Amino acid sequence: MTDVLEHPDRWECVTCGHEWEREAEGEKARVVKDAHGNVLADGDSVVLIKDLPLKGSSQVIKGGTKAKGIRLVDGDHEISCKIAGVSIGLKACFVKKG
Repeated sequence: MTDVLEHPDRWECVTCGHEWEREAEGEKARVVKDAHGNVLADGDSVVLIKDLPLKGSSQVIKGGTKAKGIRLVDGDHEISCKIAGVSIGLKACFVKKG
């Protein structure tokens, strides 16, 4: 739309007068916290707090295993990382910031 007036807190259509709230600049940043409540960010290192079986495999990732350079992603597994050269998705409740 090109017929829009910008107000500090809302947008307004010049043609019909309809008004709607402005969203904050950019999306609100999603906060991901580890098992101890520490906020995680892209590039952090994390340590597993318990043994985790790999889905679709008989392997187990041992508690205490460190993952460096994590990425935060959308979905139920908030962390994407590599452990032993294998890409893995982890839930933040099973790691602590390390």
